[in-house]
Amino acid sequence: MLNKPKLTVIGSLNMDLTATSAKRPAAGETILGERFDTFPGGKGANQAVAAARLGADVSLIGMVGKDAFGDELVQVLKQEGVRTDHIGRADTSSGVAVIQVVDGDNSITVIPGANFQLTPAFIKKKKDVIEASEMVLIQLEIPIETVAAVSAYCQEANVPYILNPAPAQALPAAIIQQASYITPNESEASILFEDTNKALQEFADKLVITKGEKGVVYNGGTIAAYPAEAVDTTGAGDTFNAALAVRLASGGKLAEACCYANAAAALQIGSSGAQAGMPTHQDVTTFMRQNGENPL
Repeated sequence: MLNKPKLTVIGSLNMDLTATSAKRPAAGETILGERFDTFPGGKGANQAVAAARLGADVSLIGMVGKDAFGDELVQVLKQEGVRTDHIGRADTSSGVAVIQVVDGDNSITVIPGANFQLTPAFIKKKKDVIEASEMVLIQLEIPIETVAAVSAYCQEANVPYILNPAPAQALPAAIIQQASYITPNESEASILFEDTNKALQEFADKLVITKGEKGVVYNGGTIAAYPAEAVDTTGAGDTFNAALAVRLASGGKLAEACCYANAAAALQIGSSGAQAGMPTHQDVTTFMRQNGENPL
C-alpha cells in the first residue's frame, strides 16, 4: 500500500445467526438441524473489516443495541483495528440476520434493530469525521434519510464517497448525482436504472456494475474476474467495495481499483462467513502477481 488512506464507513452492524438443516420446516413443524453458527456481519461492519485488513485507517459510524450482540460486534471490530469511537448504543436490540441454509441455498430474515436508529441527527454529530476522510463508503441497510444526509455532507465537504446500493431500492436523484462512485450488482442496477447501458454512458465516471464471475462493467469496458473456487460468496460484494475504496483513496485509477477489488473478492469467497476470509493487502498483491497482473 502506497499510503494508509483514511476511510470512513457508514452502515450496518448485524449478528448473523445461521442454522443449517436438511429441509425447511413447514408451518407448525419442528425439525432437527445439522449445525448452528454465529458470524459478525452487516454491510457496514463487513466493509470496515475488509478495508482495515487491506491497510486503511478505518472509522465506522454505526449503531448497535445495549445487548450482548452489540458488545461482541464492537469487540470484533476493535480486534480488526477498526476505530469504534463513533458507534452508538441504542435502547433496542442489535441488528440480526436469521439465516436458514438448506442444500447451500439461503433464506434470510433481517431484523434491522439498532441500525434503523442511525439517524441524520446522529450523523450530524459526526460531520467532523466525514470531513476528515479521504473516502466515505456507505450502503443501504440504514435509513435512506441518513444516506441522503451523508451524501449532502460529503458534497459540502468535497469528500468523495462510494454508494453501494444494497439492498436494492429506488433512490432519490440527488443521492445518485452526488455520489462519486456507485457500485450495484446486476439486479441492483436494474432497479436503479431503466436502461443500464444508457446509465453507464450517463454516469461514465462513477457507475461500476459487478457481475460476479463475469467480472465488472464500467464505461471503460469490462474487467474480467479472477478464477476462484467459491466456498461462500457471502461478503464478496462487501470485500469488493472496501478494496475499491482503499485503492481509489490511495490514488489508483478506476480500472486499477476494479482489478484490485476483483482480486480481493476472489480471495474472500474461499472461506465460510462474510469476514473470515477477507484478505490482507499482501494477500491481494501476491494473488495478482500469481495471475500475471501488476498490483501497483
